[in-house]
Amino acid sequence: MVRAICPRWTVPEYQALFFYVAKLGWFVVQPLVAILLLAALGLVLAWLGRRRFGPSLVVLALVLLAVVSLSPLGLVMTAALEDRFPRPELPERVAGIVVLGGAFDTRIARTRGNTEFNDAADRVTEALILARRYPEAKVIFSGGDASILAEDVPETLSARDFFLGAGLSPNRLILDGKARDTFENAVYAKELAAPKPGETWLLITSAFHMPRAVGCFRQAGFPVLPYPVDYRTPAGTEVLRPSTASIRNVEKVHFAIREYLGLLAYRLQGRTDALFPAPRAGDGAPIPEASGSPASGTAG
Repeated sequence: MVRAICPRWTVPEYQALFFYVAKLGWFVVQPLVAILLLAALGLVLAWLGRRRFGPSLVVLALVLLAVVSLSPLGLVMTAALEDRFPRPELPERVAGIVVLGGAFDTRIARTRGNTEFNDAADRVTEALILARRYPEAKVIFSGGDASILAEDVPETLSARDFFLGAGLSPNRLILDGKARDTFENAVYAKELAAPKPGETWLLITSAFHMPRAVGCFRQAGFPVLPYPVDYRTPAGTEVLRPSTASIRNVEKVHFAIREYLGLLAYRLQGRTDALFPAPRAGDGAPIPEASGSPASGTAG
Protein backbone atom coordinates (compact mmCIF):
# COMPACT_ATOMS: atom_id res chain seq x y z
CA MET A 1 0.00 0.00 0.00
CA VAL A 2 2.80 2.42 0.83
CA ARG A 3 4.47 1.90 -2.52
CA ALA A 4 1.20 2.40 -4.37
CA ILE A 5 0.65 5.77 -2.71
CA CYS A 6 4.20 7.09 -2.76
CA PRO A 7 6.43 4.86 -4.94
CA ARG A 8 9.56 6.96 -4.38
CA TRP A 9 9.41 6.72 -0.59
CA THR A 10 10.55 3.90 1.65
CA VAL A 11 8.34 2.58 4.44
CA PRO A 12 10.35 4.37 7.19
CA GLU A 13 10.08 7.67 5.29
CA TYR A 14 6.33 7.23 4.92
CA GLN A 15 5.98 6.38 8.60
CA ALA A 16 7.91 9.52 9.51
CA LEU A 17 5.69 11.67 7.28
CA PHE A 18 2.55 10.16 8.82
CA PHE A 19 3.92 10.80 12.32
CA TYR A 20 4.60 14.51 11.73
CA VAL A 21 1.38 15.18 9.80
CA ALA A 22 -0.66 13.50 12.54
CA LYS A 23 1.04 15.47 15.32
CA LEU A 24 0.74 18.86 13.60
CA GLY A 25 -2.79 18.19 12.39
CA TRP A 26 -3.97 17.29 15.88
CA PHE A 27 -2.57 20.53 17.30
CA VAL A 28 -4.98 22.48 15.09
CA VAL A 29 -8.12 20.36 15.49
CA GLN A 30 -7.97 19.64 19.23
CA PRO A 31 -11.15 21.02 20.84
CA LEU A 32 -9.90 24.08 22.72
CA VAL A 33 -7.59 25.20 19.91
CA ALA A 34 -10.35 24.71 17.31
CA ILE A 35 -12.79 26.72 19.46
CA LEU A 36 -10.27 29.52 19.94
CA LEU A 37 -9.53 29.62 16.21
CA LEU A 38 -13.25 29.74 15.47
CA ALA A 39 -13.75 32.63 17.90
CA ALA A 40 -10.72 34.47 16.52
CA LEU A 41 -12.02 34.06 12.98
CA GLY A 42 -15.37 35.48 14.08
CA LEU A 43 -13.71 38.50 15.66
CA VAL A 44 -11.62 39.15 12.56
CA LEU A 45 -14.67 38.92 10.31
CA ALA A 46 -16.63 41.27 12.60
CA TRP A 47 -13.73 43.75 12.48
CA LEU A 48 -13.78 43.51 8.68
CA GLY A 49 -17.44 44.46 8.63
CA ARG A 50 -19.13 41.06 8.45
CA ARG A 51 -21.54 42.03 11.20
CA ARG A 52 -23.73 38.95 10.91
CA PHE A 53 -21.32 36.14 10.08
CA GLY A 54 -18.51 37.24 12.41
CA PRO A 55 -20.54 37.53 15.64
CA SER A 56 -22.33 34.28 14.75
CA LEU A 57 -19.02 32.43 14.74
CA VAL A 58 -18.14 33.92 18.13
CA VAL A 59 -21.49 32.79 19.56
CA LEU A 60 -20.97 29.32 18.05
CA ALA A 61 -17.54 29.10 19.67
CA LEU A 62 -19.04 30.02 23.07
CA VAL A 63 -21.79 27.43 22.67
CA LEU A 64 -19.25 24.72 21.78
CA LEU A 65 -17.13 25.69 24.76
CA ALA A 66 -20.16 25.38 27.04
CA VAL A 67 -21.05 21.96 25.63
CA VAL A 68 -17.58 20.44 25.96
CA SER A 69 -16.96 21.91 29.44
CA LEU A 70 -20.35 21.53 31.13
CA SER A 71 -22.02 18.49 29.53
CA PRO A 72 -21.34 14.72 29.77
CA LEU A 73 -20.42 14.62 26.06
CA GLY A 74 -16.81 13.67 26.73
CA LEU A 75 -17.79 10.98 29.22
CA VAL A 76 -20.17 9.36 26.76
CA MET A 77 -17.66 9.50 23.91
CA THR A 78 -14.88 8.05 26.08
CA ALA A 79 -17.07 5.34 27.58
CA ALA A 80 -17.86 4.00 24.11
CA LEU A 81 -14.13 3.49 23.59
CA GLU A 82 -13.47 2.07 27.06
CA ASP A 83 -16.35 -0.42 26.93
CA ARG A 84 -15.25 -1.84 23.57
CA PHE A 85 -12.85 -4.35 25.11
CA PRO A 86 -13.90 -5.68 28.55
CA ARG A 87 -11.19 -6.85 30.90
CA PRO A 88 -10.72 -10.60 30.31
CA GLU A 89 -10.29 -13.57 32.60
CA LEU A 90 -6.59 -14.20 32.88
CA PRO A 91 -5.15 -17.49 31.64
CA GLU A 92 -3.06 -19.85 33.75
CA ARG A 93 0.14 -19.08 31.89
CA VAL A 94 1.41 -15.98 30.09
CA ALA A 95 4.59 -15.81 28.02
CA GLY A 96 4.88 -12.05 28.09
CA ILE A 97 3.30 -8.69 28.80
CA VAL A 98 3.45 -5.81 26.31
CA VAL A 99 3.02 -2.39 27.94
CA LEU A 100 2.47 0.63 25.71
CA GLY A 101 4.09 3.91 26.64
CA GLY A 102 2.17 6.95 27.81
CA ALA A 103 2.43 6.56 31.59
CA PHE A 104 5.39 8.88 32.21
CA ASP A 105 5.88 12.63 31.93
CA THR A 106 9.10 12.76 29.93
CA ARG A 107 9.44 16.54 30.05
CA ILE A 108 9.65 16.43 33.82
CA ALA A 109 12.01 13.47 33.62
CA ARG A 110 14.26 15.36 31.20
CA THR A 111 14.33 18.66 33.08
CA ARG A 112 14.24 17.47 36.69
CA GLY A 113 16.09 14.20 36.37
CA ASN A 114 13.49 12.07 38.14
CA THR A 115 10.68 9.73 37.13
CA GLU A 116 7.18 11.21 37.18
CA PHE A 117 3.87 9.53 36.32
CA ASN A 118 0.91 11.09 34.53
CA ASP A 119 -2.79 10.09 34.51
CA ALA A 120 -2.00 6.85 32.66
CA ALA A 121 0.19 5.44 35.44
CA ASP A 122 -2.08 2.37 35.62
CA ARG A 123 -0.35 1.07 32.50
CA VAL A 124 2.87 0.34 34.36
CA THR A 125 1.51 -0.29 37.87
CA GLU A 126 -0.91 -2.94 36.55
CA ALA A 127 1.88 -4.39 34.44
CA LEU A 128 4.02 -4.77 37.55
CA ILE A 129 1.18 -6.54 39.38
CA LEU A 130 0.75 -8.94 36.47
CA ALA A 131 4.51 -9.46 36.22
CA ARG A 132 4.47 -10.66 39.82
CA ARG A 133 1.49 -12.91 39.13
CA TYR A 134 3.35 -14.45 36.19
CA PRO A 135 6.98 -14.65 37.38
CA GLU A 136 8.19 -16.30 34.17
CA ALA A 137 6.66 -13.74 31.82
CA LYS A 138 8.76 -11.24 29.90
CA VAL A 139 7.77 -7.55 30.13
CA ILE A 140 8.13 -5.44 27.00
CA PHE A 141 7.74 -1.71 27.49
CA SER A 142 7.32 0.17 24.21
CA GLY A 143 7.61 3.95 24.24
CA GLY A 144 10.05 6.23 22.44
CA ASP A 145 10.32 9.97 21.93
CA ALA A 146 7.05 11.21 20.39
CA SER A 147 7.85 14.93 20.55
CA ILE A 148 8.17 17.09 17.45
CA LEU A 149 8.73 20.65 18.72
CA ALA A 150 11.59 19.89 21.12
CA GLU A 151 13.98 17.05 21.69
CA ASP A 152 12.76 14.82 24.47
CA VAL A 153 13.84 11.58 26.13
CA PRO A 154 12.22 8.19 25.46
CA GLU A 155 9.87 6.82 28.09
CA THR A 156 12.02 3.71 28.33
CA LEU A 157 14.41 5.60 30.64
CA SER A 158 11.67 6.20 33.20
CA ALA A 159 10.25 2.70 32.65
CA ARG A 160 13.62 1.11 33.34
CA ASP A 161 14.00 3.05 36.58
CA PHE A 162 10.48 2.18 37.69
CA PHE A 163 10.43 -1.54 36.90
CA LEU A 164 13.93 -2.27 38.13
CA GLY A 165 13.40 -0.09 41.20
CA ALA A 166 10.24 -2.08 41.96
CA GLY A 167 12.23 -5.30 41.92
CA LEU A 168 11.63 -6.68 38.44
CA SER A 169 14.56 -8.76 37.26
CA PRO A 170 16.57 -7.08 34.47
CA ASN A 171 16.50 -10.40 32.60
CA ARG A 172 12.73 -10.09 32.23
CA LEU A 173 12.54 -6.47 31.09
CA ILE A 174 12.75 -5.59 27.38
CA LEU A 175 12.71 -1.91 26.40
CA ASP A 176 11.71 -0.47 23.03
CA GLY A 177 12.75 3.17 22.75
CA LYS A 178 12.15 3.48 19.00
CA ALA A 179 8.35 3.40 18.75
CA ARG A 180 6.74 6.83 18.39
CA ASP A 181 3.13 5.83 17.76
CA THR A 182 0.78 2.90 18.26
CA PHE A 183 1.52 1.18 14.97
CA GLU A 184 5.24 1.29 15.64
CA ASN A 185 4.53 -0.06 19.13
CA ALA A 186 2.99 -3.13 17.52
CA VAL A 187 5.70 -3.61 14.89
CA TYR A 188 8.67 -3.27 17.25
CA ALA A 189 7.00 -5.24 20.04
CA LYS A 190 6.51 -8.17 17.70
CA GLU A 191 10.16 -8.04 16.67
CA LEU A 192 11.30 -8.04 20.29
CA ALA A 193 8.81 -10.65 21.51
CA ALA A 194 9.31 -13.10 18.62
CA PRO A 195 6.10 -14.84 19.76
CA LYS A 196 6.07 -18.61 19.38
CA PRO A 197 3.16 -20.97 18.72
CA GLY A 198 1.38 -21.91 21.93
CA GLU A 199 2.27 -18.64 23.73
CA THR A 200 -0.14 -16.09 25.17
CA TRP A 201 0.87 -12.43 25.32
CA LEU A 202 -1.01 -9.73 27.22
CA LEU A 203 -1.40 -6.20 25.86
CA ILE A 204 -1.73 -3.41 28.41
CA THR A 205 -2.81 0.12 27.52
CA SER A 206 -5.47 2.62 28.55
CA ALA A 207 -9.00 1.36 28.00
CA PHE A 208 -9.92 4.25 25.67
CA HIS A 209 -6.84 3.46 23.54
CA MET A 210 -7.34 -0.31 23.40
CA PRO A 211 -9.43 -0.49 20.17
CA ARG A 212 -6.75 1.26 18.11
CA ALA A 213 -3.96 -0.67 19.82
CA VAL A 214 -5.58 -4.04 19.15
CA GLY A 215 -6.23 -3.09 15.53
CA CYS A 216 -2.53 -2.27 15.10
CA PHE A 217 -1.34 -5.48 16.74
CA ARG A 218 -3.66 -7.53 14.54
CA GLN A 219 -2.37 -5.74 11.47
CA ALA A 220 1.19 -6.39 12.61
CA GLY A 221 0.45 -10.10 12.93
CA PHE A 222 0.93 -10.23 16.70
CA PRO A 223 -2.03 -11.94 18.47
CA VAL A 224 -2.49 -10.54 21.98
CA LEU A 225 -4.94 -10.74 24.87
CA PRO A 226 -6.22 -7.17 25.48
CA TYR A 227 -6.03 -6.15 29.12
CA PRO A 228 -7.39 -2.58 29.41
CA VAL A 229 -6.44 -0.36 32.34
CA ASP A 230 -6.60 3.34 33.23
CA TYR A 231 -10.37 3.78 33.00
CA ARG A 232 -11.46 7.44 32.78
CA THR A 233 -15.25 7.01 32.99
CA PRO A 234 -17.66 5.47 35.53
CA ALA A 235 -19.98 2.59 34.64
CA GLY A 236 -23.73 2.64 34.20
CA THR A 237 -25.83 5.77 34.38
CA GLU A 238 -23.07 7.63 36.24
CA VAL A 239 -21.53 8.31 32.84
CA LEU A 240 -24.32 10.83 32.21
CA ARG A 241 -23.30 13.01 35.13
CA PRO A 242 -20.57 15.47 34.13
CA SER A 243 -17.73 16.33 36.47
CA THR A 244 -18.05 19.43 38.64
CA ALA A 245 -14.54 20.35 37.45
CA SER A 246 -15.23 21.63 33.95
CA ILE A 247 -11.64 21.08 32.81
CA ARG A 248 -12.12 17.35 33.37
CA ASN A 249 -15.10 17.40 30.98
CA VAL A 250 -13.01 19.22 28.38
CA GLU A 251 -10.23 16.69 28.85
CA LYS A 252 -12.59 13.79 28.12
CA VAL A 253 -13.72 15.40 24.86
CA HIS A 254 -10.09 16.13 23.98
CA PHE A 255 -8.88 12.54 24.35
CA ALA A 256 -12.02 11.01 22.83
CA ILE A 257 -11.85 13.13 19.67
CA ARG A 258 -8.13 12.39 19.33
CA GLU A 259 -8.80 8.67 19.59
CA TYR A 260 -11.68 8.66 17.10
CA LEU A 261 -9.61 10.68 14.61
CA GLY A 262 -6.72 8.29 15.24
CA LEU A 263 -8.93 5.31 14.47
CA LEU A 264 -10.07 6.92 11.22
CA ALA A 265 -6.56 7.96 10.13
CA TYR A 266 -5.04 4.58 11.00
CA ARG A 267 -7.75 2.72 9.10
CA LEU A 268 -7.31 4.91 6.02
CA GLN A 269 -3.56 4.23 6.14
CA GLY A 270 -4.03 0.47 6.59
CA ARG A 271 -2.54 0.51 10.09
CA THR A 272 -5.53 -1.19 11.72
CA ASP A 273 -7.65 -4.13 10.61
CA ALA A 274 -10.98 -2.31 11.12
CA LEU A 275 -12.38 1.18 11.61
CA PHE A 276 -13.46 0.35 15.16
CA PRO A 277 -11.81 -2.94 16.19
CA ALA A 278 -13.89 -5.19 18.42
CA PRO A 279 -13.24 -8.35 20.44
CA ARG A 280 -12.86 -11.63 18.57
CA ALA A 281 -13.49 -15.18 19.69
CA GLY A 282 -9.79 -16.02 19.42
CA ASP A 283 -8.48 -13.12 21.50
CA GLY A 284 -6.13 -14.46 24.14
CA ALA A 285 -5.89 -17.94 22.70
CA PRO A 286 -2.37 -19.37 22.43
CA ILE A 287 -0.65 -18.30 19.23
CA PRO A 288 -1.32 -20.90 16.50
CA GLU A 289 1.25 -22.34 14.15
CA ALA A 290 0.37 -19.75 11.47
CA SER A 291 0.66 -16.57 13.54
CA GLY A 292 0.03 -14.06 10.74
CA SER A 293 2.06 -12.24 8.14
CA PRO A 294 4.80 -9.81 9.17
CA ALA A 295 4.02 -6.13 9.48
CA SER A 296 6.48 -5.20 6.74
CA GLY A 297 3.84 -6.07 4.20
CA THR A 298 1.28 -3.65 5.61
CA ALA A 299 0.98 0.08 5.34
CA GLY A 300 3.51 2.37 6.92
